[in-house]
Amino acid sequence: MSTNAIIILILAYFGVLILISYFTGKEDSNDAFFKANKSAPWYLVAFGMIGASLSGVTFISVPGAVEAKQFGYFQVVLGYFFGYLIIAYVLLPLYYKMNLTSIYTYLKERFGNTSYKTGSIAFLISRTVGAAFRLFLVAKVLQLLIFNNLNIPFPVTVIITIALIWLYTFKGGIKTIIFTDTLQTLFMLISVVVTISFLASALDLNGISEIYTNVKDNKLSKIFFFENGNDAQYFWKSFLAGIFITITMTGLDQDMMQKNLTCKNLKDAQKNMVSFSVIIVFVNILFLALGLLLTQYAEAHGITAKKDDLFPTIAMLPEIGMVTSAFFLLGLIAAAYSSADSALTSLTTAFCIDIIELDKKPKTSQKRVRKQIHILFSFILIAVIILFDLLFKDVSVIWELFKAAGYTYGPLLGLFAFGILTAKHIKDRYVWVIAIIAPIVSYLINLYSVRLLNGYQIGFEILIINGLLTFFGLLLITKKPSINTDL
Repeated sequence: MSTNAIIILILAYFGVLILISYFTGKEDSNDAFFKANKSAPWYLVAFGMIGASLSGVTFISVPGAVEAKQFGYFQVVLGYFFGYLIIAYVLLPLYYKMNLTSIYTYLKERFGNTSYKTGSIAFLISRTVGAAFRLFLVAKVLQLLIFNNLNIPFPVTVIITIALIWLYTFKGGIKTIIFTDTLQTLFMLISVVVTISFLASALDLNGISEIYTNVKDNKLSKIFFFENGNDAQYFWKSFLAGIFITITMTGLDQDMMQKNLTCKNLKDAQKNMVSFSVIIVFVNILFLALGLLLTQYAEAHGITAKKDDLFPTIAMLPEIGMVTSAFFLLGLIAAAYSSADSALTSLTTAFCIDIIELDKKPKTSQKRVRKQIHILFSFILIAVIILFDLLFKDVSVIWELFKAAGYTYGPLLGLFAFGILTAKHIKDRYVWVIAIIAPIVSYLINLYSVRLLNGYQIGFEILIINGLLTFFGLLLITKKPSINTDL
């Protein structure tokens, strides 16, 4: 595709999103922005969450990692499934019972104000880093496909990327995102199917049965790794990490839970989560199969691109054809923005509700303050993405994202687990200290694990270690039960 054709496609795509925003954002109220007036249909939320959960990282990095890691990622996906069930039947009932807008209000009710602020700040850091990783990836691809040809520097690409999100979310917030995510998920799934169909044809695979046989018989389709417990891909490490990644990055994440809390009631929210848990397994199978076919196509045609460069390089080859290239671009943009737009909204929500307590400010200024915070986080994301461009070269972004999540979400996991699993009370004023120490100790354990643990390599389970350290740290600041001296 020519540069002009790509630009026209992107402008048309965002024109549709802005049009959706116009109709859904007519009620420019805080209740619509934060909770969609609790009127979102559960099936729209479930379908839209597919794109928000996967993001551009999955779209690019999962297929790109197949050559090096085979189908080992599917072990993590199996863990996701059980993690979603825990969210549906443990966390969602709690959130609906308390009628929460920000899920971190639970920490205030359970422990106190310091825990509340600490949990929200942990989310703000986690989601900022996660959203920045996702947008960094798509900005890199757009830079490669469009902006290098126009001699536009990467920081300008990032500004354009964030500005487009701001344009269609600044009024409607989560109410707009429920509908734009549905559209973007549809584009993403169509893109994957179209690309698989092209690759299958190019590799002389006729029909679903031949594609299945080709994938099943290939050595890269190995899923389970039980041989070496020290391996970062060992099954039980990956499976358990998948459960806890889901609990934290979905169930303890304001971004993902904000969508669930827009449903009319708990029953609808649980329908959403259970149906989503099944669909996400099959969608990830599609991405892994796509990665195998991309690797085979690259080998057959002497293409040397690896990791995150593999899919975009092949998708934009002239012989691929304009239709397949166009669907790749639509899928990439849809996957990236369906995650990033809700991240920007949830960051605004958490900061407004938890940090500055917007509801306590004069009603005449609440909307203005909310919009200012929305702009503020837009600039913060721009700065973090540009920083990532300096730090991360030639990496698979999905693995870096999960590494970062292990450190930033660990304190949230420990706080919520302690609150739900115990009836103990803590010295609230010291919680922030535990939330800082636990990730630092986790990092040091990870850094020296091979040397200290007889070759054991820590993978995604760093999140579990971090959560446990937080949990045990909270035990150290437990209050002694007060003694009632009244006769």
